[in-house]
Amino acid sequence: MGVSLTAPLLLRAARGEQVDRPPVWMMRQAGRYMKAYRDLREKYPSFRDRSEIPEVAIEVSLQPWRAFQPDGVILFSDIVTPLPGMGIDMDIAEGKGPIIYSPIRTKEQVDQLHSLDPESALPFIKTILQALRQEVGNQSTVLGFVGAPWTLAAYAVEGKGSKTYSIIKNMAFSDPTILHQLLTKLADSIADYVRYQIDCGAQVVQMFDSWAGQLSPQDYDTFALPYQKMVFEKVKQTHPDTPLILLVTGSAGLLERMPASGADIITVDWAVDMADARARLGKHVKVQGNLDPGVLFGSKAFIRDRVLDTVRKAGNWGHILNLGHGVLPETPEENVACFFETAKNLNALV
Repeated sequence: MGVSLTAPLLLRAARGEQVDRPPVWMMRQAGRYMKAYRDLREKYPSFRDRSEIPEVAIEVSLQPWRAFQPDGVILFSDIVTPLPGMGIDMDIAEGKGPIIYSPIRTKEQVDQLHSLDPESALPFIKTILQALRQEVGNQSTVLGFVGAPWTLAAYAVEGKGSKTYSIIKNMAFSDPTILHQLLTKLADSIADYVRYQIDCGAQVVQMFDSWAGQLSPQDYDTFALPYQKMVFEKVKQTHPDTPLILLVTGSAGLLERMPASGADIITVDWAVDMADARARLGKHVKVQGNLDPGVLFGSKAFIRDRVLDTVRKAGNWGHILNLGHGVLPETPEENVACFFETAKNLNALV
């Protein structure tokens, strides 16, 4: 019991312990809505510089911590960060997202990919995570994050973000052998990357399958779910006590399928009522979410009402309060502050 009492709130909730209030953090909480971040971006215009120069990434990660004291502080990075370490050359264009210079379209290209060695390919990750742990101590939980195999494959095959995913779906439906080979390689490397993040100080890790919601349920079961599961199973073999969160963007039609991944916590977006999500997932599944980021453009009274509504519907166990997706760039900082203040003072409001 002694150990648990000193563990930070989010980690305790993620483990399924009873807590006084749901812990709270926000996806994309480090970033464009904060003036401090925009100022730093002028000095370091390259996203890769901001996320891969340790002192800059540490500063960006800690900006929301200093401003709002969230219960989770997340590594500032990108899901495509490990790809060069596998032999997939990329950059991240400001406002456009990842660009893959030689999209993966052939078996020969897949054969040439190698396993990720995080220690040599991503040495900055250790520096950043260790510094975050030291900075926040037991006052907050340090979160790591990775991309899921399907979403990373979508970037690698398409060459950039897509509205239709026609190139990877062409591969999936006409030459699935190549795609499965790519997904397997990605799953092995991402599992190693999750383990590495945990070894470097991450206490909880979230996996983003941002584009799995673009799949029909039967295709999710073929191309996304088995590889999510592969990652989580490998991590659990060596790090069974680290809670793992799964996010699938646009997951309303896939919700019941997601726990089969082996994730400890399922992120719910705002297209699903939290009470319905709880009913559909079952009372033993822990959840994260699911406030519409657009709510943060409302009045402070409106924000408070919606936070209370979400928390009541989630019940008093196994819930991490969050937005259903990332905070939007134009969100007023004072409204973000209201979101966090409401979450932290729930006991006085309920």
